[in-house]
This record gives sequence, structure tokens and C-alpha cells, in this order.
Amino acid sequence: MSKKTIAVLLGASLTAGVLGLGAGGAFAGDKAGTTGTTSAAGTITTEAAAPRPPKGARAVVQVSPNPTARRGEEVTITGHCGGGRKLNAVLSGFGGRPVLKNIRIIDDNPDGFVAKAILSREIGNGVGPVFVDCGGEAGVTLLVTHV
Repeated sequence: MSKKTIAVLLGASLTAGVLGLGAGGAFAGDKAGTTGTTSAAGTITTEAAAPRPPKGARAVVQVSPNPTARRGEEVTITGHCGGGRKLNAVLSGFGGRPVLKNIRIIDDNPDGFVAKAILSREIGNGVGPVFVDCGGEAGVTLLVTHV
């Protein structure tokens, strides 16, 4: 499968998760209702349960530093695979214009992966997507650039 095809599939899966279209229109977390906790003063507070993304879009990814300010700067990509097998790939950018170059997977552990990359010298100010493929689960974040 080409990188462009993977990026399109990841984007569609994540968009469906954000819009709540996966799993029959409702997530398991949506059905859980609220949870309550008791503070030291005896006050009960309720919190809404966070919705869970649909299967296929449960990997979590962060980029540091973010925002970034120098072209050619090394960034670190971390996260977990959300049930996926291991970190298989890190993809960035869209339309054939990568945000990151020289992407190296340092640790592909599904419970806590680490990758390193260099910010492209051709980018300007803005945002660019960073996708991870975790063998059955995918994740995306936005890298903000102020160069």
C-alpha cells in the first residue's frame, strides 16, 4: 500500500472517529454516562466519560517540541498504539509535501513508542499532520511550525 493511500485511510478513519460516525453512531464511552468522585470535603462531582475512538483509530501520538521554530530541527515522536501490534510507520504532511524527513523508529513498543525525525527545510509557518501506523490502529496529531 502506498504512503498516499495509507494517509487517506488514516485521515478518513480519524475523521469518522472525531465526528462520531464509527461503531453505529455511538461510542462505548458515550453509553457509559457519567462517573462520580467524592472530594475530601465530601462533595460529589460528576464528570462525563470521554468517548473512545473507533477501532482502527486508537493510537495516540505526540510530537515534541510542538510548536517548533527551526527548520532542520530534530523532533521526537512518542505515544502508544492503543491496542495495535507495534509502531510500523510514521508519516507526515500531505499532497506530497512532507513535514518531517529522515524519520527513524527508535523503539516500536506498542505500550510506548519513540521515533525521531528532522523538520523539513522547505516548510513555512502553519500546521502539518503527523500520522502513526501501529498495525491495526492509527493515530494523528498536528505539528505547529513558526519558522
